[in-house]
Amino acid sequence: MSNLKYISSMLLLIGLMSCDKHVIEYDAEAISGVAEFQLHYFVPVTSGAANNIYKVEINDQLYANDQAALTTYNAIPGGSVGRFYTTGVGATNIKLYQGTDLNLVYDQNCTLTEGKQNIFVYDFDEPPVVIDNGFPYVANVTEHSDTTAWIKFYNFLFEEDDQPTDLRLQYQYQYPIEYNEQGAVIRKSEWTNLGAPVSFGETTGWVPVIVHKSVQISSSYARLDYKIKVIDASGNDTGDLQIMNSSNNFVNYSDWWTAYVGRRYHHVISGMRAAKPTSAVRQFTAL
Repeated sequence: MSNLKYISSMLLLIGLMSCDKHVIEYDAEAISGVAEFQLHYFVPVTSGAANNIYKVEINDQLYANDQAALTTYNAIPGGSVGRFYTTGVGATNIKLYQGTDLNLVYDQNCTLTEGKQNIFVYDFDEPPVVIDNGFPYVANVTEHSDTTAWIKFYNFLFEEDDQPTDLRLQYQYQYPIEYNEQGAVIRKSEWTNLGAPVSFGETTGWVPVIVHKSVQISSSYARLDYKIKVIDASGNDTGDLQIMNSSNNFVNYSDWWTAYVGRRYHHVISGMRAAKPTSAVRQFTAL
Protein backbone atom coordinates (compact mmCIF):
# COMPACT_ATOMS: atom_id res chain seq x y z
CA MET A 1 0.00 0.00 0.00
CA SER A 2 2.86 2.36 0.86
CA ASN A 3 4.42 1.64 -2.55
CA LEU A 4 1.10 2.45 -4.22
CA LYS A 5 0.87 5.75 -2.36
CA TYR A 6 4.47 6.54 -3.37
CA ILE A 7 3.78 5.80 -7.04
CA SER A 8 0.58 7.88 -6.94
CA SER A 9 2.45 10.82 -5.42
CA MET A 10 5.15 10.61 -8.06
CA LEU A 11 2.58 10.53 -10.88
CA LEU A 12 0.82 13.57 -9.41
CA LEU A 13 4.12 15.44 -9.15
CA ILE A 14 5.03 14.56 -12.74
CA GLY A 15 1.59 15.71 -13.89
CA LEU A 16 2.01 19.05 -12.12
CA MET A 17 5.48 19.49 -13.57
CA SER A 18 4.13 18.71 -17.05
CA CYS A 19 1.42 21.34 -16.70
CA ASP A 20 3.96 23.92 -15.62
CA LYS A 21 6.32 23.01 -18.42
CA HIS A 22 3.74 23.10 -21.25
CA VAL A 23 1.76 26.25 -20.56
CA ILE A 24 0.08 27.37 -23.79
CA GLU A 25 0.35 31.06 -24.45
CA TYR A 26 -1.23 33.14 -27.20
CA ASP A 27 0.99 36.01 -28.26
CA ALA A 28 -1.71 37.93 -30.16
CA GLU A 29 -1.86 41.62 -29.40
CA ALA A 30 -4.92 43.84 -29.52
CA ILE A 31 -4.83 46.28 -32.44
CA SER A 32 -5.63 49.92 -31.78
CA GLY A 33 -4.86 53.22 -33.42
CA VAL A 34 -4.78 51.75 -36.95
CA ALA A 35 -7.18 51.42 -39.85
CA GLU A 36 -8.18 47.86 -40.79
CA PHE A 37 -9.67 47.33 -44.22
CA GLN A 38 -10.79 44.92 -46.90
CA LEU A 39 -10.50 46.11 -50.51
CA HIS A 40 -13.33 45.24 -52.94
CA TYR A 41 -13.03 45.52 -56.74
CA PHE A 42 -16.46 46.19 -58.28
CA VAL A 43 -15.77 48.16 -61.45
CA PRO A 44 -18.25 46.72 -64.01
CA VAL A 45 -15.74 45.02 -66.31
CA THR A 46 -15.62 41.58 -67.89
CA SER A 47 -14.15 38.85 -65.72
CA GLY A 48 -10.78 37.52 -66.80
CA ALA A 49 -7.04 37.85 -66.41
CA ALA A 50 -6.84 41.02 -68.52
CA ASN A 51 -8.96 42.90 -65.98
CA ASN A 52 -7.53 41.38 -62.80
CA ILE A 53 -5.48 43.60 -60.53
CA TYR A 54 -1.98 42.15 -60.19
CA LYS A 55 -0.50 44.88 -58.02
CA VAL A 56 -2.04 46.89 -55.18
CA GLU A 57 -0.25 49.76 -53.44
CA ILE A 58 -1.59 51.53 -50.38
CA ASN A 59 0.27 54.77 -49.59
CA ASP A 60 2.98 53.54 -51.99
CA GLN A 61 3.47 50.31 -50.03
CA LEU A 62 2.95 46.97 -51.80
CA TYR A 63 -0.06 45.07 -50.40
CA ALA A 64 -0.78 42.50 -53.14
CA ASN A 65 0.90 41.21 -56.27
CA ASP A 66 0.40 38.48 -58.87
CA GLN A 67 0.74 35.84 -56.15
CA ALA A 68 -2.47 37.14 -54.54
CA ALA A 69 -4.28 38.93 -57.35
CA LEU A 70 -7.43 41.00 -56.82
CA THR A 71 -9.89 39.47 -59.28
CA THR A 72 -13.03 41.14 -60.63
CA TYR A 73 -16.01 41.30 -58.25
CA ASN A 74 -13.85 40.06 -55.42
CA ALA A 75 -11.91 41.28 -52.40
CA ILE A 76 -8.56 41.09 -50.64
CA PRO A 77 -7.08 39.95 -48.37
CA GLY A 78 -8.26 36.49 -49.35
CA GLY A 79 -7.47 33.05 -48.07
CA SER A 80 -9.79 32.87 -45.07
CA VAL A 81 -12.74 34.57 -43.40
CA GLY A 82 -12.26 37.73 -41.37
CA ARG A 83 -8.84 38.87 -42.58
CA PHE A 84 -8.02 42.59 -42.83
CA TYR A 85 -5.08 44.70 -43.96
CA THR A 86 -3.84 47.47 -41.69
CA THR A 87 -2.56 50.95 -42.44
CA GLY A 88 -2.43 54.35 -40.78
CA VAL A 89 -5.52 56.37 -39.93
CA GLY A 90 -6.33 59.34 -42.17
CA ALA A 91 -5.64 60.21 -45.80
CA THR A 92 -4.98 57.05 -47.83
CA ASN A 93 -3.84 56.64 -51.42
CA ILE A 94 -4.81 53.54 -53.41
CA LYS A 95 -3.10 52.48 -56.63
CA LEU A 96 -4.28 49.51 -58.69
CA TYR A 97 -2.31 47.98 -61.56
CA GLN A 98 -4.34 45.96 -64.08
CA GLY A 99 -3.29 42.96 -66.18
CA THR A 100 0.05 41.25 -66.46
CA ASP A 101 1.54 44.43 -67.98
CA LEU A 102 0.72 46.20 -64.69
CA ASN A 103 -1.08 49.18 -66.22
CA LEU A 104 -1.87 51.80 -63.59
CA VAL A 105 -5.66 52.12 -63.85
CA TYR A 106 -6.53 53.56 -60.45
CA ASP A 107 -4.92 56.30 -58.38
CA GLN A 108 -7.40 57.74 -55.89
CA ASN A 109 -7.52 58.93 -52.30
CA CYS A 110 -9.87 58.30 -49.42
CA THR A 111 -9.94 58.73 -45.65
CA LEU A 112 -9.77 55.74 -43.34
CA THR A 113 -10.69 55.70 -39.67
CA GLU A 114 -9.62 53.56 -36.76
CA GLY A 115 -11.21 50.11 -36.80
CA LYS A 116 -12.58 47.86 -39.53
CA GLN A 117 -13.98 49.13 -42.83
CA ASN A 118 -14.73 47.93 -46.35
CA ILE A 119 -13.35 49.89 -49.32
CA PHE A 120 -15.27 49.57 -52.60
CA VAL A 121 -13.58 50.56 -55.85
CA TYR A 122 -16.45 50.89 -58.34
CA ASP A 123 -15.13 53.34 -60.97
CA PHE A 124 -11.52 53.83 -62.09
CA ASP A 125 -12.07 57.61 -62.22
CA GLU A 126 -13.77 58.07 -58.85
CA PRO A 127 -12.66 57.85 -55.21
CA PRO A 128 -13.77 54.64 -53.50
CA VAL A 129 -16.73 54.27 -51.18
CA VAL A 130 -15.62 53.48 -47.63
CA ILE A 131 -18.20 51.71 -45.46
CA ASP A 132 -17.92 50.88 -41.78
CA ASN A 133 -17.65 47.10 -41.34
CA GLY A 134 -20.03 47.04 -38.37
CA PHE A 135 -17.54 45.36 -36.03
CA PRO A 136 -17.69 44.20 -33.24
CA TYR A 137 -20.36 41.70 -34.19
CA VAL A 138 -23.18 41.02 -31.75
CA ALA A 139 -24.05 37.33 -31.36
CA ASN A 140 -27.10 35.52 -30.03
CA VAL A 141 -26.34 33.20 -27.12
CA THR A 142 -28.90 30.42 -26.56
CA GLU A 143 -29.11 27.21 -24.59
CA HIS A 144 -29.76 25.25 -27.76
CA SER A 145 -29.02 25.95 -31.43
CA ASP A 146 -29.88 29.48 -32.55
CA THR A 147 -31.86 30.37 -35.70
CA THR A 148 -30.08 33.56 -36.79
CA ALA A 149 -27.59 34.59 -39.46
CA TRP A 150 -26.81 38.16 -40.59
CA ILE A 151 -26.84 39.67 -44.09
CA LYS A 152 -25.49 43.05 -45.22
CA PHE A 153 -26.76 44.12 -48.65
CA TYR A 154 -24.90 46.67 -50.81
CA ASN A 155 -26.06 48.47 -53.97
CA PHE A 156 -23.25 48.83 -56.53
CA LEU A 157 -25.44 48.21 -59.59
CA PHE A 158 -24.76 50.02 -62.87
CA GLU A 159 -27.33 50.59 -65.61
CA GLU A 160 -24.83 50.47 -68.50
CA ASP A 161 -21.36 51.76 -69.28
CA ASP A 162 -20.33 54.17 -66.52
CA GLN A 163 -23.84 54.98 -65.27
CA PRO A 164 -24.54 53.96 -61.66
CA THR A 165 -28.17 53.04 -61.16
CA ASP A 166 -30.53 55.65 -59.78
CA LEU A 167 -32.87 52.93 -58.49
CA ARG A 168 -33.49 52.48 -54.78
CA LEU A 169 -33.43 48.76 -54.10
CA GLN A 170 -35.30 46.85 -51.41
CA TYR A 171 -33.66 43.48 -50.77
CA GLN A 172 -36.09 40.77 -49.64
CA TYR A 173 -35.70 37.21 -48.42
CA GLN A 174 -37.85 34.15 -47.78
CA TYR A 175 -37.00 31.33 -45.38
CA PRO A 176 -38.30 27.76 -44.86
CA ILE A 177 -40.84 27.29 -42.08
CA GLU A 178 -41.72 23.61 -42.38
CA TYR A 179 -40.05 20.51 -43.82
CA ASN A 180 -41.36 17.01 -44.51
CA GLU A 181 -39.75 13.85 -43.12
CA GLN A 182 -37.37 13.71 -46.06
CA GLY A 183 -36.12 17.23 -45.38
CA ALA A 184 -37.87 18.89 -48.33
CA VAL A 185 -39.41 22.32 -47.78
CA ILE A 186 -43.21 22.21 -47.69
CA ARG A 187 -43.89 25.73 -46.39
CA LYS A 188 -42.02 29.03 -46.66
CA SER A 189 -42.39 32.41 -45.00
CA GLU A 190 -43.83 35.48 -46.66
CA TRP A 191 -41.30 37.72 -48.39
CA THR A 192 -39.58 39.84 -45.75
CA ASN A 193 -37.74 43.14 -46.22
CA LEU A 194 -34.05 42.87 -45.42
CA GLY A 195 -33.33 46.30 -44.00
CA ALA A 196 -34.42 49.52 -45.70
CA PRO A 197 -34.15 50.44 -49.42
CA VAL A 198 -30.64 51.51 -50.48
CA SER A 199 -29.37 53.76 -53.27
CA PHE A 200 -26.11 53.33 -55.15
CA GLY A 201 -23.11 53.10 -52.82
CA GLU A 202 -25.24 52.41 -49.75
CA THR A 203 -25.74 49.39 -47.52
CA THR A 204 -28.47 48.09 -45.25
CA GLY A 205 -26.04 47.38 -42.42
CA TRP A 206 -26.15 44.02 -40.67
CA VAL A 207 -29.67 42.60 -40.66
CA PRO A 208 -30.61 39.35 -38.84
CA VAL A 209 -32.31 36.67 -40.93
CA ILE A 210 -34.04 33.48 -39.82
CA VAL A 211 -32.33 30.16 -40.49
CA HIS A 212 -34.81 27.36 -39.78
CA LYS A 213 -32.82 24.18 -40.29
CA SER A 214 -34.37 20.94 -41.49
CA VAL A 215 -32.45 18.56 -39.17
CA GLN A 216 -32.26 19.36 -35.47
CA ILE A 217 -28.86 17.74 -34.94
CA SER A 218 -26.98 19.24 -37.87
CA SER A 219 -24.58 22.01 -38.88
CA SER A 220 -27.49 24.48 -38.73
CA TYR A 221 -28.04 25.76 -42.22
CA ALA A 222 -30.92 26.46 -44.58
CA ARG A 223 -31.54 27.76 -48.07
CA LEU A 224 -32.78 31.36 -48.18
CA ASP A 225 -34.39 32.80 -51.31
CA TYR A 226 -33.89 36.42 -52.38
CA LYS A 227 -35.49 38.98 -54.67
CA ILE A 228 -35.29 42.77 -55.08
CA LYS A 229 -38.02 45.40 -55.26
CA VAL A 230 -37.61 48.87 -56.79
CA ILE A 231 -38.77 51.69 -54.51
CA ASP A 232 -39.59 55.18 -55.85
CA ALA A 233 -38.86 58.53 -54.21
CA SER A 234 -42.21 58.43 -52.38
CA GLY A 235 -41.46 55.04 -50.88
CA ASN A 236 -43.80 53.13 -53.18
CA ASP A 237 -43.03 49.62 -54.46
CA THR A 238 -42.87 49.85 -58.25
CA GLY A 239 -42.27 46.15 -58.86
CA ASP A 240 -39.47 43.62 -59.09
CA LEU A 241 -36.01 44.62 -60.27
CA GLN A 242 -35.57 43.70 -63.94
CA ILE A 243 -32.09 42.66 -65.06
CA MET A 244 -30.70 41.52 -68.41
CA ASN A 245 -29.73 37.84 -68.53
CA SER A 246 -27.11 36.10 -70.68
CA SER A 247 -29.64 35.79 -73.53
CA ASN A 248 -30.21 39.58 -73.58
CA ASN A 249 -33.71 39.18 -72.13
CA PHE A 250 -34.97 41.13 -69.12
CA VAL A 251 -36.10 38.98 -66.21
CA ASN A 252 -37.00 39.52 -62.57
CA TYR A 253 -33.95 39.22 -60.34
CA SER A 254 -34.01 36.15 -58.09
CA ASP A 255 -31.38 34.01 -56.41
CA TRP A 256 -30.74 31.85 -53.37
CA TRP A 257 -27.89 31.22 -50.95
CA THR A 258 -27.24 28.76 -48.13
CA ALA A 259 -27.03 30.52 -44.75
CA TYR A 260 -25.44 28.98 -41.66
CA VAL A 261 -26.51 29.88 -38.13
CA GLY A 262 -24.22 32.48 -36.57
CA ARG A 263 -22.48 33.44 -39.83
CA ARG A 264 -22.39 36.90 -41.44
CA TYR A 265 -22.49 37.50 -45.18
CA HIS A 266 -21.91 40.50 -47.45
CA HIS A 267 -24.34 40.49 -50.42
CA VAL A 268 -23.22 42.93 -53.14
CA ILE A 269 -25.27 43.54 -56.29
CA SER A 270 -22.96 44.68 -59.08
CA GLY A 271 -22.32 44.57 -62.81
CA MET A 272 -24.74 46.12 -65.32
CA ARG A 273 -28.51 45.89 -65.17
CA ALA A 274 -29.15 46.65 -68.84
CA ALA A 275 -25.92 45.62 -70.57
CA LYS A 276 -22.96 43.26 -70.32
CA PRO A 277 -21.22 42.24 -68.15
CA THR A 278 -24.55 41.30 -66.63
CA SER A 279 -25.40 41.90 -62.98
CA ALA A 280 -25.42 39.50 -60.04
CA VAL A 281 -25.28 39.46 -56.28
CA ARG A 282 -21.87 38.31 -55.04
CA GLN A 283 -21.58 36.84 -51.54
CA PHE A 284 -18.61 37.20 -49.18
CA THR A 285 -18.49 35.58 -45.76
CA ALA A 286 -17.54 38.02 -43.01
CA LEU A 287 -17.69 35.61 -40.08
